[in-house]
This record gives sequence, C-alpha cells and structure tokens, in this order.
Amino acid sequence: MKYFFLPALLISCLLNYAFSQDKSIRNNYEKAYADIKEVLDKDIDVTFEQVCFVTEDVFFNHQLEFRKFDDEINRLKIMALEWMKANPLHSYPFSDSVNFQKNYAIYKVLKDTIRFIANDTAIYAHLPFNYDFNDFSGNVDWSNMFVTKLLATHKGNCHSLPYLYKILADELGATCWLALSPNHIYIENRCGKIGWYNTELTSGCFPIDAWIMASGYLPLKAVQSGIYMDTLSNQQAIALCILDLAKGYEHKTQNYSDGFILKCCDLSLQYFPLNVQAMLLKAETLKHIYQNQHGKQKGQAKKTFSEMESLYMKLFDLGYREMPEKMYIDWLQSVVKERDKYFNKKISQIVHSN
Repeated sequence: MKYFFLPALLISCLLNYAFSQDKSIRNNYEKAYADIKEVLDKDIDVTFEQVCFVTEDVFFNHQLEFRKFDDEINRLKIMALEWMKANPLHSYPFSDSVNFQKNYAIYKVLKDTIRFIANDTAIYAHLPFNYDFNDFSGNVDWSNMFVTKLLATHKGNCHSLPYLYKILADELGATCWLALSPNHIYIENRCGKIGWYNTELTSGCFPIDAWIMASGYLPLKAVQSGIYMDTLSNQQAIALCILDLAKGYEHKTQNYSDGFILKCCDLSLQYFPLNVQAMLLKAETLKHIYQNQHGKQKGQAKKTFSEMESLYMKLFDLGYREMPEKMYIDWLQSVVKERDKYFNKKISQIVHSN
C-alpha cells in the first residue's frame, strides 16, 4: 500500500504547487494589465519607459529594479546630450534643428562608438548596440525581446532597439514615431529640410521607403489599409506593450483558455484597431480554444470557429502576409549589402555639411 500511497501524495503536492504557481503568475499579470489599462483608459501621464518596464518586470516575477533600469536610461540620455554639445549642428536653418540633432544623437549613441576625451586622452569608449540574430523573434525565450536584455548585453532586435530609441527620445523631448512593417518595428522621423525619413536600428542606417517595400511581403494594400508604414501615436505604442504582456503570459503559461490573452488582445485593439499582431494572436488563441472545444462543446466550438475565421479573413483583407524567417533575415541584411541602393543620402548631406 505504501508503494502506491507515496507517489500519489507526491503527485498531489506537485499539482498543488503547480496550481499555486499558475495562480501567482495570473495574479501578477492581472495587476500589470490593470495598471496599463488605467494608463490607457484615463490617459494618465505615464511614460512609455514605465509601461515597457512593467511588461518586462512581471515576466521576471518582479525581480527587476526600475531604479537601475532608469539609471541606465539616464546614462544614455546624458551621453546623447554630451554628444550634441561636442557636435553642434551649424548648417541647418530650420526651426526643428534641435529636434533633428536630438534624434541624430540618439542614433549615434545606439549605433556608433562614442569616445569621451579628457586632457587629450581617450578615457572611455561607449560601444554600439548590435543586432542579435539568436532567437530574434523571442520564440525560445521571450525575454530576448526586452529592453532590459538589450541594456545588459548590448545586443537586441527590431523590438528592443526601437523601443529603447523611443524611450530616449521621450526622455530628451524629441519627436519620433514607432512604425511597423512585416515582422518588424522601426523608427519614422520628420525634419523640416527633407520631410519624412526612416531610422533603421538593426543595420544602423537611414533606408528609403523602397527598402521597407523590398521584402515582398508588404503589398500596396497593406500600406493603404494602414497596418504598415504608418506612424504610431504614444497611445498606440502603449497598446503594443499590452500585446507584449499577452505574449509574455503565453510564453510563461501556454494557457489560452483562461481569457487573459484574449482580453489583452481586445484592449490592444481598442486603442490600436489596426494592430495586426494583436489580431493574429487573438485568432491563434481562438484556434487553441476551438481545438479544445471541438467534439465536446459543439455549439460553443462553432461560435469560436466563426470568430477565428473572421479574424483570419480580416487580416487577409488588410493585406497581412506572414514573412518566412529566412526571408526576413535576408531582407534585414539587404540594406547593408545594397547600402548605396537603399541609403537615404539626404541625411548624410545634412550631418556632413557642418
């Protein structure tokens, strides 16, 4: 009897522990969701940096320290300001010259080596942040998408690098916008001399729109519908963070049936209706739910399937296309391999005319 009793007791303890762990994770994520929802619903003056930190901290069970995170942001901010002092912009007679220089300083801090000199002797060199091709979509480890990981390792991707750029721009009072393309986030800027221009942080250059279109997975329909190559408001950027919250919860729990992922998607879409990644995650979550309902709850399964199908159809109608991983890597590298073809030469004309 003892032979059978002990394993049963052990199994019961393990199940209770797993349940308590799941409950703790859910409670933590519910609190994070409520905090970000309040920011959106009441238009509370909270920075993108703070919201971004909330989504990363909850993934690590509140093991991160905002003070240390903020200190590193301030260090980079000071570095950008010092770079501006050392490299004043003289030949730019437009009213937005300070804004242009702030944005260019952020770009230099993120993508170039910055040397600090005292008494004609180099005493410190800040190295650029590089693109990390290892698990760049966060499929294996969602924390590879995090700004905290980028700050700790100086390696990031098209999620963490533009997030850090926006955080620094907000801190410096500079204007910039997050923008989306297939599987990708980049920065859009505007200046008085040349109008709109793109800042690409994966390869570290300023590509023209033709490069963004060159992937082959960005049909004209997707641009016309507004799902890609459009500037995101601060509210829409925070709505992206709600999606990050949902993805973190998915990676930690693989729980599609308790409603948390769905309500995150719905909140994100409430404030960013054309967030195709939120539509896609909602559709895939409904697919998991349908597979569990199929053959057991026929009436409910039919309703779930209909909602899932309508979302997939909407994505198709908007021009969304899934971009294969290898093609995405080739596309990223193309802006380096064909730099002269895709580089916006107007930017270098501004900065090199001083």
